[in-house]
Amino acid sequence: MTTPSASRPQPGAALAVPPGPGLPQGLRIDAGELVERFSRSSGPGGQGVNTTDSRVELEFDPSTSTAVAALPERVRERLLERLSTHLVGGRLMVVASEHRAQRQNRVAARKRLVTLIREAAAPDPPPRRATRPTMGSRRRRLDSKKRRGQLKAGRRSTGDA
Repeated sequence: MTTPSASRPQPGAALAVPPGPGLPQGLRIDAGELVERFSRSSGPGGQGVNTTDSRVELEFDPSTSTAVAALPERVRERLLERLSTHLVGGRLMVVASEHRAQRQNRVAARKRLVTLIREAAAPDPPPRRATRPTMGSRRRRLDSKKRRGQLKAGRRSTGDA
């Protein structure tokens, strides 16, 4: 039997958010902080669509999480602020129902939660530094304006008729 890979979130286990921008050591969310609910999924599914609870709702409360509390103050505030638009009743809700199998939907929901947390924890990109146009780009712009003007001037009537 093969061992599960570290990059693939395992249903029912603690959730590991790998290191990345804003999370240099990563994040480990205990299984007790995650709530999974199952329901019947809509859409195609053959005979099993009416009998299997394959839709997964994964809930996580970032404001009371011990993993989030262990983050540096700046990262925690950024994370909570950016996740605020995704919160339902103060809890982060992720739904997965694209697969027929419940296990695949559980894995998909966990991957989605990891993605949301990583994107929310990432710092803003550095602001764009304005630069001046190069001499060549200015010359090309003016040349194209002159060509366009000459083309339009060629369309005008000369008034000799």
